[in-house]
Amino acid sequence: MSGPRRVVVLGSTGSIGTQALDIIRTHPERFVLVGLSAGGSNPELLAQQVIEFNVANVAIAQASAAQDFQIALYAHAQKNGYAQGDYSLPKLHIGPKAATELAAIDCDVVLNGITGAVGLMPTVAALTAGRTLALANKESLVIGGRAVTKLAAPGQIVAVDSEHSAIAQALRSGTSDEVKRLVLTASGGPFRGKKRDELTSVTAEMALNHPTWSMGPVVTVNSSTLMNKGLELIEAHLLFDIPMDRIDVVVHPQSIVHSMVEFVDGSTIAQASPPDMHLPIALGIGWPSRVPESASGLDWTQATSWTFEPVDGETFPAIALAKRVGAMGGTAPAVFNSANEVAVDQFLNGHIPYLSIVEIVEQVVNAHFSSGFVSDDQLTIEHVVSAHEWAQLHTQSIIDQGGSK
Repeated sequence: MSGPRRVVVLGSTGSIGTQALDIIRTHPERFVLVGLSAGGSNPELLAQQVIEFNVANVAIAQASAAQDFQIALYAHAQKNGYAQGDYSLPKLHIGPKAATELAAIDCDVVLNGITGAVGLMPTVAALTAGRTLALANKESLVIGGRAVTKLAAPGQIVAVDSEHSAIAQALRSGTSDEVKRLVLTASGGPFRGKKRDELTSVTAEMALNHPTWSMGPVVTVNSSTLMNKGLELIEAHLLFDIPMDRIDVVVHPQSIVHSMVEFVDGSTIAQASPPDMHLPIALGIGWPSRVPESASGLDWTQATSWTFEPVDGETFPAIALAKRVGAMGGTAPAVFNSANEVAVDQFLNGHIPYLSIVEIVEQVVNAHFSSGFVSDDQLTIEHVVSAHEWAQLHTQSIIDQGGSK
């Protein structure tokens, strides 16, 4: 490596973003931060990050937050000993397209840590500009499907999700034609072992109480329904070009084995580490090189047990639905993801019961299959954006009419 890798972090004030900055802070010889984007809900933290790393380019999605950011920037500059005007103001990108503009600036790696479908166009921009894309925003790949993957050169998309990072590491052990199947691990979420009739009165507080990982509210609810694992199935299918019927999910409550690859000779290679996202984030922005001491290793001096169990498909139907959607491809995954985003938001706001989340998503997916579906061979970014918007409206319409039937 001739010099530090120039990194843009999208979603810098979120969970992925703040952990990425931990890595960059610890390894200035490897990485230099050249751009940050945030929604705008935490202008204080964004200003603090800009001052600490002397960032030249900043994107803020909420135009109304730009003034608050600038006020906070002045305050943090003074707090850090800068005389008035004695520091460089970053170039500001403001509005809904700000992160997309930032993703295309001159850099080496774009880490997309945005949550949700709004990450799609920044993903497209980074790939089109020829940047290495460290992808934590699984939704943009799921929604975009083959319309996104065909924009990418071989190796241009590097997985940051812990499961896909684990698979990428395990795949180094063999050639593509030696792979028999991929096995994604799932913690099982807060309702592992429960039966469907025990989940009828689940509240948002209960769904947000994840036993292992600390994540944002949407991802945490998705983990509780196993919808997150459904999205990851589709993502693995697209990233590694493995058919959906050769990708399985197994419940592993300890969250130590992050995923596995089974090879044709019967050998299974697993990647294991404590549940700490610093490791896959560091590997994502440093790929293919490992970043020393990104996270703590396992303590092999302590007795421990790892357990694995099958998914209860009756209680958690999201997995089977995701497999059907992923096999169909085209615009179906965009509808699947977007319907879920609306349903989760409505659940968190108390408008639908917990079990209705996946039921409503399935209803929307079925409606799309019968009308408006576009297959992989015709798929464009315009098609997936249209399908995303249709799914949002159709899902909200179902909820307004009384939810799933």
